[in-house]
Amino acid sequence: MPVISVTLLPGYAADVQERLVARLATAARSVIDASPAGTTVFVNQAQTYQRDGRVFRAGGASRPVASEVVKAFLEALQLRDLDAAQAHLAAGFSMCFPGGVTLHTLAELTEWARPRYRSIAKTFERFEEVWREQDCVVFCSGTLHGIWNDGQAFSGIRFVDRFEVMDGKIARQEVWNDMPQTLTSSAQPSAASTAPALAATACR
Repeated sequence: MPVISVTLLPGYAADVQERLVARLATAARSVIDASPAGTTVFVNQAQTYQRDGRVFRAGGASRPVASEVVKAFLEALQLRDLDAAQAHLAAGFSMCFPGGVTLHTLAELTEWARPRYRSIAKTFERFEEVWREQDCVVFCSGTLHGIWNDGQAFSGIRFVDRFEVMDGKIARQEVWNDMPQTLTSSAQPSAASTAPALAATACR
C-alpha cells in the first residue's frame, strides 16, 4: 500500500495541506490498486533549505480551489454583478454556447441572452475537478430555472458547464443544456424562434 511523504516549508495554511494530502492520495489510487484506508500521506515541516545557491525559509503561494472560483463566478453572474464576475476571468477568456455561439465578454453575453429569456439562474448539483499539467478542468452540472420573455416560468432544464481554470482565473467556458428541447416542446412563440441557434455545441 502506498505511503507518501511530503516536505513543506512553513507558511502553508492547514486547509492547503489538507487539500494537498487528499489530492496526492487520489493520484496514488488512480495508478495503484489501493483502498483509501490503505493509502497514507503525511506532511513533514522543514524550517529552511537551500537550492541553486539560494536559501528559502517560506513556501510559495498556494492555488485557490478551482471549483470555488467557478462557483463564485456563476453566483456573481446570477446576481448580475458583472464586475465581480469579470474579476474571475483570464485575459482572452471565451465562452461557447449551444449552437456554436462563441462570446468573449460579459457584455456580449448580456446582449446574446436578452432576446432569449427575461431571467435565468442555476441550481448547482455537482462540481468535479480534473487537473492537467497547466490548468484544471471543472465540470458543473445541475438545472436551469427562470422566466421566458413572455412571462412564463421554466425550471428543471438540465445543464453541464465545462470550465478551464488556470492560475485561479477562468480561461474558457463551454455550455451544454436541454433548452432547445424545452423550447421545441413548449412551443414558446417568443423563444422558439431562437431554437435553431441553440443546436449542439460546436465551438472552435
